[in-house]
Amino acid sequence: MRFLVRAQIPTEAGNKMIKNPRFLQELENYIHKVKAEAAYFFEASGDRTFAFIVNIESADMIPSIAEPLFQDIGAKVEFHPVMVFEDLKKAVEHLS
Repeated sequence: MRFLVRAQIPTEAGNKMIKNPRFLQELENYIHKVKAEAAYFFEASGDRTFAFIVNIESADMIPSIAEPLFQDIGAKVEFHPVMVFEDLKKAVEHLS
């Protein structure tokens, strides 16, 4: 199932993260490890925020996706199931 994984990084942790000379390489490694379909970077509520689209086939995959964000960058992490338009069309067909 496709999920949007949102990681919100508080300012102090984000400042430390940005000063790490390996930050971009570590972030790229993470994106490849979780096999993100897409990655977005933006501000939300005044914090640096990352959003990744990942496929999670079973609940036991969640810790391997979340823990690096919790432990390595001090992020608040949320998981939201999402659909592409084709999924929505299928869902609406089942409503009839």
